[in-house]
Amino acid sequence: MSSEAFIALGSNLGDREAHLRFAVQGIDALPGVEFVRGSRIYETEPVGPAGQGAYLNAVVEVATTRTPRELLTALLGIEEEAGRKRSAEETRWGPRVLDLDLLLYGDRQIDEPGLSLPHPRMHERAFVLEPLCEIAGDRLHPRLRTRFAELAAQVGDPEAVRPTDDRPLDLP
Repeated sequence: MSSEAFIALGSNLGDREAHLRFAVQGIDALPGVEFVRGSRIYETEPVGPAGQGAYLNAVVEVATTRTPRELLTALLGIEEEAGRKRSAEETRWGPRVLDLDLLLYGDRQIDEPGLSLPHPRMHERAFVLEPLCEIAGDRLHPRLRTRFAELAAQVGDPEAVRPTDDRPLDLP
C-alpha cells in the first residue's frame, strides 16, 4: 500500500535550480517512490550564519511504498550524490549544495533518533510552508491540527519568500 509523503528541497550553492531538478529526478528514480507533483521554486533568505547566498526552495509530494526510515535514508543518499558531505563539522543551517528534508509521511507521528515526523520546525518556516501550501494548504498538520495555509499566514513574509517562476517544479 502506498503512502503520501512531502519532501522539502533547498540549495544555495552552485547551480541551485539544477540541484533541485537533480533531486526531483533522483527521488522519482527511487524504487518504491513515485513523484506526484511539485510546488513552484521560491528564492528565500538563508536561515543561519551570515554571508551565505540566498536559497532556492521547493516542496514535492511523492507516493511511496518505502517506510519513513527507508525514504529518509534514500534522500540522504541523493544529497550525497549531489556533493553534500554531512559531518560533525558541517555548519548548522550553513550553506548547502542540496538539502532534502522529509516533512510529512501521511499523518504519521514519529520521534526516533534521526527521524522526527512531522518535521519538528516546519510550522515555523515560511520557506517550507509557502511551497507546501501550494500543493497541500488544506491539509492539517498532524500534531498541531491546524491547516498549513493558516500556519503559513502566521509566519509568512512575501519579501523573504519569493516565487522565481509560475511553473511548478516537475519531472523533465
